[in-house]
Amino acid sequence: MESTLLALAFLACPVGMGLMMWFMAKGMRKEPAAEQPPVAGSVEQLREEHRRLGAELERLDEPADPVAGRS
Repeated sequence: MESTLLALAFLACPVGMGLMMWFMAKGMRKEPAAEQPPVAGSVEQLREEHRRLGAELERLDEPADPVAGRS
């Protein structure tokens, strides 16, 4: 009886690890139902966002003019 419990305790980790790997691999095998085609205007939208962010960075990088704030 003691050797059976010892064997079960010894095999619990490898068996559990094998089951976990099997379930994870099973989930990764599923094919997506249908891939969505790329959005037609997405590249142009990204370019416009890039231009806008570049202009914002340039505005933020300009040194502040302490004289302009004085009256």
